[in-house]
Amino acid sequence: MHVPDGFINAPTSAVTGVVAAGAIAVSLRGARRELDERTAPLAGLVAAFIFAVQMLNFPVAAGTSGHLLGGALAAILVGPFTGVLCVSVVLLMQGILFADGGLTALGVNITDMALVTTVVAYAVFRGLLKILPRGRRSVTVASFAAALLSVPAAALAFTLVYAVGGTTEVAIGKVVTAMVGVHVLIGVGEAAITALTVGAVIAVRPDLVHGARGLGQRLRLRVHGELVDVPAEGARPSPVAARVSRRTLWATGLVTSLVLAGFVSFYASADPDGLEKVAADKGIDRTTEEHAAADSPLADYGVEDVDDSRLSGGLAGVIGVGVTVVAGSAVFWAVRRRRGADASPTAVEKV
Repeated sequence: MHVPDGFINAPTSAVTGVVAAGAIAVSLRGARRELDERTAPLAGLVAAFIFAVQMLNFPVAAGTSGHLLGGALAAILVGPFTGVLCVSVVLLMQGILFADGGLTALGVNITDMALVTTVVAYAVFRGLLKILPRGRRSVTVASFAAALLSVPAAALAFTLVYAVGGTTEVAIGKVVTAMVGVHVLIGVGEAAITALTVGAVIAVRPDLVHGARGLGQRLRLRVHGELVDVPAEGARPSPVAARVSRRTLWATGLVTSLVLAGFVSFYASADPDGLEKVAADKGIDRTTEEHAAADSPLADYGVEDVDDSRLSGGLAGVIGVGVTVVAGSAVFWAVRRRRGADASPTAVEKV
């Protein structure tokens, strides 16, 4: 759902840029509370994984494909504020290096794909956890539903932005129907990827999943005059979890991301994604402008001067994962350090 340059007029793009900048500023502050020494390294990996999976377009209808947006996945794994930053890092790397998503439309894309998906998904996720039985299975079920709803919500948000600042005369009612309809189907794929990924991490390290925190705080017993938490059945660490270190999980995730981007991406669907298909069918793409980074050596997810398409795309994917994990890790390391710097001596002594 990467919006290219030319779809949205300059004033509306500027307003969404301000919204996106505000969301990032708030998220940088909120991420200080979410990130600690255990989860900060994971956040950079989540950004790289989202980049890799976004390269895997899957067919959803005749001549249409879809790909992961990632807001729900990031919010559930590392928290909503950190999730906004994860997806924003991905979008920035894609726009600058790979000419995917317009630079003048970066505010639109961050608002739509990072902010809207994360807020909607996390609100649905938390709401469902309040009514579902406590346990890991409920986290996976809630992840599926949250991701499913986040995609058509993003499609609707784009349509609203286009209704305000679209550069072509198109019947908005038809755009809404087409966008939401196809993105409900894409949402099923998003939900499956999100639920499988969250379920896999919970199976080995539930303590690292932000959305699974607090599952073991239902019962407290007084022992020797002090209240002690009694873990719920669903929150007890499995034998497998006890053997998987954070370093092992990080390395496994990075290798998985590299394989997906460097090899599996070659077999992704070549059909246009939901937005591209609707834009072509409704005439929205008549005003598309050439990307400012169209001459980038990595434009369109290929390496310049590498003639073999499989090798070119694979190298571009590996480079993208590497750059994203480095950029993301640097951002979250800086946020984590800022949190430590903000801690007062009194607060440290109390801890």
